[in-house]
Amino acid sequence: MTDAFHRLSESMQALTGADERVQRLGRATRIAEALLFAAREPLSEDEIGRTLPAEVEVGEVLRILASQYEGRGVTLSRLAGKWAFQTAPDLGYLLSGTVDEPKKLSRAGLETLAVIAYHQPVTRAEIEDIRGLQLSRGMLDMLLEAGWVKMRGRRRTPGRPVTYGTTEAFLIQFGLDRLSDLPGLEEMKGAGLTEGEAPGFTVPLPSDDPALREDEDALEPDLFEQMTEDRLAEEDPPLETADELPQEEDASGTADGRIFKDPAA
Repeated sequence: MTDAFHRLSESMQALTGADERVQRLGRATRIAEALLFAAREPLSEDEIGRTLPAEVEVGEVLRILASQYEGRGVTLSRLAGKWAFQTAPDLGYLLSGTVDEPKKLSRAGLETLAVIAYHQPVTRAEIEDIRGLQLSRGMLDMLLEAGWVKMRGRRRTPGRPVTYGTTEAFLIQFGLDRLSDLPGLEEMKGAGLTEGEAPGFTVPLPSDDPALREDEDALEPDLFEQMTEDRLAEEDPPLETADELPQEEDASGTADGRIFKDPAA
């Protein structure tokens, strides 16, 4: 009788503990939901965790919240390692006329941004070499001002040209958690974007490592704030074949170019 009583008591305590845990998770999930709805920018797990009860795990709370919003009008997405609510992808077209849309990039701007994203760290001269076009004056300025591109450092080559890479804002803007989420070669083939590519054609695998590479030096702090695109262009060493490259007329040009360099070219 005594053993049976102890077993019953332990079972009741376990059920009570489980019920309390469910209640804590429920409250924590509601808190996280409120924080994310009120936030103007994606929140990191640390930022969310500072407001949640200490007994709960932030990751578990976010998994529960994400599952609750599956298939709904808004979804919980992980962007650049942070979390935010977004309109469901299949419903975005319904809101196109009700929200302020950012200025759309020209084809030339998108190509330049794609080159930087896949080939970073990359210099202005390398961008021109890959695309087969000289960049218009102001193209990199426009991407820097948008906050999608940043100056990383200087290449350890003659002239010490500035290297460029993408930012966290780039990942958030394009709905990516990390650079490895960019479409690879097979995905591009499936979308019909790489038909007829040359043998040996490959798509680079970009890295999220923010550390400078062995061939990069840190950018001088004073120059980081003061240098303009015109000055950067003067410091980048010209390509040997620069005079043979077509020149884009301006930052809104739509001339054809290459995002990925053809090894057979």
